[in-house]
Amino acid sequence: MQREFGLTAEQAKARMAFESAVPAIEKSLKAELSDRFAGAWLNAEGNKLIVGVTNDADAALVRSAGAVPQRVKYTSEQLDTVKALLDGQAQFAGSDIHAWYVDPATNSVVVEVAEASASLASTRGFVAAAGQDTDAVRVVPSKERPQPLYNIVGGNAYYIGSGRCSVGFAVTVGGFVTAGHCGRAGSATTGYNRVSQGTFRGSSFPGNDYAWVKTNTNWTSTNQVAGTSARVAGSTVAAIGSSVCRSGSTTGWRCGTVGAYNATVNYAQGSVSGLTRTSACAQPGDSGGSFISGTQAQGVTSGGSGNCSVGGTTYFQPVNEILSAYGLSLQR
Repeated sequence: MQREFGLTAEQAKARMAFESAVPAIEKSLKAELSDRFAGAWLNAEGNKLIVGVTNDADAALVRSAGAVPQRVKYTSEQLDTVKALLDGQAQFAGSDIHAWYVDPATNSVVVEVAEASASLASTRGFVAAAGQDTDAVRVVPSKERPQPLYNIVGGNAYYIGSGRCSVGFAVTVGGFVTAGHCGRAGSATTGYNRVSQGTFRGSSFPGNDYAWVKTNTNWTSTNQVAGTSARVAGSTVAAIGSSVCRSGSTTGWRCGTVGAYNATVNYAQGSVSGLTRTSACAQPGDSGGSFISGTQAQGVTSGGSGNCSVGGTTYFQPVNEILSAYGLSLQR
């Protein structure tokens, strides 16, 4: 965080302390505002929680909770409905359409498309799937199409034949969660030291991008993540705008901020929904690796665009969905 955000150690600690208090405030306001809730996010400095509102009465409620209100046109429910309409047309999204997600800070559904394709009929046709709410859609040029980051490590390396991916987070039954595109159910793995390690017990990709590996008795689960002394203590979801860091064997420990929840990414292999968009960079060799905010596990690296020389965008599969899908618990 000191390197990525230009902070001192004390500033980084102060930011993490503020961010740890934000989820409870956001949860409370979301419950009070109900279907009038219009999203929440942190400012660029990470020291203010901003909440979208559509009327003055709700603005006063937000202020009383210690957050900053911002008047917007659409509620979260309305934007989620627009995104769901686009999700329903995912199979018709051309290769020029890279991703789409709700961005509460701009109160819109962002559709990322290849720079030369923003005005093409294929893009206009896809956006038209939003029905009468096309005004809520914002088309943004994208330099590169996200790709699953094969040959990747996430905390520590593991291998699937000649392929390499990364451990996400250890689970209590003996094993770990990782990216689905790294291997299929039944595939055998070896560890960073090439010692026999385990077998994929479940895997889903595309649609989702998650999997889990059951390890043999030669391996012991811990709550550690390579690159940080912080230990995994839970999986509370970080607010939009919060700092988040990822661990991978190709590019090491890299940090950024959470940009959007529930993004759908249109990989060449098929679309994956429910991903979280971040500004942390990654490169091939980082797939499956850990995303963590403070001591809270966030997810496993799915894919992205750009690189750690010029910067980029990386998406992760939220860890809570993986744990729920396979009935697993994090090692703490």
